Amino acid sequence: MSQTRLADRHETAPNLGRLPQHLTGIGVALMVLMPLAMWLANRSAPLMLGLAAIPLLAAAIAAGQARGIAGRLRKLLATPPGLALTAFLAWGLVSILWSHKPGASLRAWGELVLPIVFALAIAASGRFRPQPAWLRALALAIILSCLLAIIELASGLSQRAELGIGKLMSFVFNRPAITALVLAVPTIHGLWSLPAARRSDRVLAVVLALAVAALALRSESASARLGVAVCVLCWGVSALWPRLTLTAVGCAFVLAMAIAPVLGVAAQNGLPSLILNRFAVMTGQARIDIWLSFGEVARARPIAGAGFGTSATMHENPVAAEVAPEHRLLLAAGHPHDMPLQTWAETGAIGAGILVLAGLLLLARLRRMPAREMAPRLALFAGAFAISVVGHGAWQGWWIAILGAGILWFGSGADARQGEDHG
Repeated sequence: MSQTRLADRHETAPNLGRLPQHLTGIGVALMVLMPLAMWLANRSAPLMLGLAAIPLLAAAIAAGQARGIAGRLRKLLATPPGLALTAFLAWGLVSILWSHKPGASLRAWGELVLPIVFALAIAASGRFRPQPAWLRALALAIILSCLLAIIELASGLSQRAELGIGKLMSFVFNRPAITALVLAVPTIHGLWSLPAARRSDRVLAVVLALAVAALALRSESASARLGVAVCVLCWGVSALWPRLTLTAVGCAFVLAMAIAPVLGVAAQNGLPSLILNRFAVMTGQARIDIWLSFGEVARARPIAGAGFGTSATMHENPVAAEVAPEHRLLLAAGHPHDMPLQTWAETGAIGAGILVLAGLLLLARLRRMPAREMAPRLALFAGAFAISVVGHGAWQGWWIAILGAGILWFGSGADARQGEDHG
């Protein structure tokens, strides 16, 4: 009997041993497919991140690492940036108490929290350690998504019209363009810095950079173009003067957060019409008008804000009565198209202060890295913040999900070296 059990054990052990690898492969494939999913459905990043988290967690459990998941999660949350982010989420939840629509605010809070939870779950699983083959696959997926989007834009979205799917408006590719940029930064860095990197890896990195830039230029997203410009500039300068660039980015970050309540006034008085007229309608004077409207809300509720998630229906909030009549109409814009201003309007100086602290603590962690590792991470921080200052709603799930994915794809230099040794 004991010999039979021993034989059975020998037969099943190899299958059990391969299960974690199979599950890990499924999770990685879902992460690789994220840019293509965003091309097809431009809010799908949270779904892809959540689906990827399930097999990666299952892989860790199947490998007997369930206890390690909790330990890694505690370690992540116990970092200074992790504690600051947790404090902001807690304050956002508390601020729902004075929201004029608590149910809608709670849904907005959940849209922010869920992608963060998914990203933390993937990191805590310990199974997502970017390997060279994974980076190559992601690069190809991003390039393909860029080409597909460019083709659709050039054809006037005729493919979607034939299939009867999607909104037939070219701005639907703004989010895929931003997704491609965010995911391309760690991918380019990973391919270029692989130990004994093949010439083909660096060629692929160059092609990826060109594809992302081409989509940014072809799309309607001024935010994506700004992000590309800031990433390229910051990456190049920080490679030469890392400490100076880090300090400059930190000062710009604090300044942007500090002046958010008067951003509209500053832009209205400081930008000449010659410059404004070069922008599209929604990135020119109309954007400034929105900043003026939400800036009045931020100044009317300077300490605690109007409540998390209230921007979507700010025109219905009692604070609208304290806004000048000529500025009330654009409170119905849905969000102020500026993350610092949305933070002030919804969570006040308390929420803005916590986010400033979180950002500075993150930059302090980057400061301890060698310049080669710090430069691309700082470039992504600066580029993403620049996009958030002029772009979409601050808490939109797709945006939080791709930021989480971008951070995960950086992994570490040790991960890349291990993959090269064993790949």
